[in-house]
Amino acid sequence: MSETWLNKINWSDDGLVPAIAQDAASGRVLMVAWMDREALLLTWQKGEAIYWSRSRKKLWHKGEESGHFQKVKEIRLD
Repeated sequence: MSETWLNKINWSDDGLVPAIAQDAASGRVLMVAWMDREALLLTWQKGEAIYWSRSRKKLWHKGEESGHFQKVKEIRLD
């Protein structure tokens, strides 16, 4: 699959988009975070959630320090 789908996203002026992580079984919202283009592309490629930390101004691989990784089952665009 080509990466052209990333061009269809309505990125904010600072190059971010909100990302909502939900439990795949229950649909319960786990968190709301931000992704830049690189974070979303890496999430798609690796199958694990990678966000953009606005406070640290760097990519944040969820679970990298805690061990509580978020496995990505599906990506939906609104």
